[in-house]
Amino acid sequence: MDWGTELWDQFEVLERHTQWGLDLLDRYVKFVKERTEVEQAYAKQLRFSQQQSFVQILQEVNDFAGQRELVAENLSVHVCLELAKYSQEVKQERKMHFQEGRRAQQQLESGFKQLENSKRKFERDCREAEKAAQTAERLDQDINATKADVEKAKQQAHLRSHMAEESKNEYAAQLQRFNRDQAHFYFSQMPQIFNKLQDMDERRATHLGAGYRLLSEAELQVVPIIAKCLEGMKVAADAVDAKNDSQVLIELHKSGFARPGDVEFEDFSQPMNRVPSDSSLGTPSDGRPELRGPGRSRAKRWPFSKKNKTVVTEDFSHLPPEQQRKRLQQQLEERNRELQKEIDQREALKKMKDVYEKTPQMGDPASLEPQITETLNNIERLKLEVQKYEAWLAEAESRVLSNRGDTLGRHTRPPDPPASAPPDSSSNSNNGSQDNKESSEEPPSEEGQDAPIYTEFDEDFEEEPASPIGHCVAIYHFEGSSEGTISMAEGEDLSLMEEDKGDGWTRVRRKQGGEGYVPTSYLRVTLN
Repeated sequence: MDWGTELWDQFEVLERHTQWGLDLLDRYVKFVKERTEVEQAYAKQLRFSQQQSFVQILQEVNDFAGQRELVAENLSVHVCLELAKYSQEVKQERKMHFQEGRRAQQQLESGFKQLENSKRKFERDCREAEKAAQTAERLDQDINATKADVEKAKQQAHLRSHMAEESKNEYAAQLQRFNRDQAHFYFSQMPQIFNKLQDMDERRATHLGAGYRLLSEAELQVVPIIAKCLEGMKVAADAVDAKNDSQVLIELHKSGFARPGDVEFEDFSQPMNRVPSDSSLGTPSDGRPELRGPGRSRAKRWPFSKKNKTVVTEDFSHLPPEQQRKRLQQQLEERNRELQKEIDQREALKKMKDVYEKTPQMGDPASLEPQITETLNNIERLKLEVQKYEAWLAEAESRVLSNRGDTLGRHTRPPDPPASAPPDSSSNSNNGSQDNKESSEEPPSEEGQDAPIYTEFDEDFEEEPASPIGHCVAIYHFEGSSEGTISMAEGEDLSLMEEDKGDGWTRVRRKQGGEGYVPTSYLRVTLN
């Protein structure tokens, strides 16, 4: 994983993260500098005169003060000066990369504006050409119009038609240039800049880790008594993992969206094309040009879209799909823990009530009724919340799978079969087809129309066949009747391609060929 691929739409996040890294570096330099001043002051405080009876003790203290001065000198030379110099270099490099990224954004935005201008000009010329053609036709049919007026109107109509054709060619050329520049921007230019920023940030983290190490080693040279504590600082310095920091950043801010595709060609020349031309750009083979209606929503395109103020919702729909799924999963786990706690409390109260009923001397059973009622109410409330979060989580997971281009994400999977017996394949297939039908009849939400146009083009590329991560044996026979599933016989050896993601399904590959999902409870899995 790299920033250029996974965080392609997180320009502001990378800017904040790299600035945070530089601030951390500067804070550490300031900390070491202040530590140096403390060591020097400490050494000066230890150099004092005492009575003759304390001469030996003062000699030992004097040696100790000399060691503290050595620590201050080492930290000042090897940490403060080196890291301060490196911090300036990293700041200049970061500034250069972000300037390059902003220039690329401005160029793409300028190209998009030129494309919009040429499209509007094309549309305007088409309307004027149609109007001139109608005028010429009306004068040609008017018996009171002179021949000169008719010829003039025809010439004007021909001129307008020629201007519209030139505008069309200009718009097509501008569209082709913009799509080429956009593809270069999203797939080459910005990923290269982000990868340079990643390399810079990892080098900064590595240098910072080296600075941590120098601090601990300086202490270890002069304070053997507290060597274990300082060794822990050294371990902390060794624990700096630039790659892991990059991975953490990706997991925190990965949106899960797909990159936007090419802008479609909008042909406004249908009314003026009296004779279809094979060379006309954007005209299908049957001679009918494709028109985009004025009611079609035009979604904003990153990086031109302005971020609106985020409104936090209970289902976390204000977050990107990946982040929404994680937050919903956390909330669902928390609700399940609370529900289990309430259930255990209810059982404990019931047992206590039984004890009170058998032994009235220990307490009044009626006194426990309010607590039992309250516990039951809490259980019902938590069950409703669990159902609510499960529904939201299922919807979020389906969106994540659809953004990944996963075929199974577009179809409702059959319910998990029981662990004791194989499922009824016919009922599963019927339920799956009915769910698919219901989901296909749902109207598109308004939120999807206003969102950025992240098209799913992952399907256009064929993935290389992955290697198995283990093997498994089928415990039961399973008939894969739903789309995305695969059949297997009892006792059949299968290759494990993907572990269960928590939905009860595991992706396997048969030795005879074919790959798909089967119930996890029907397998005995062994990882490599």
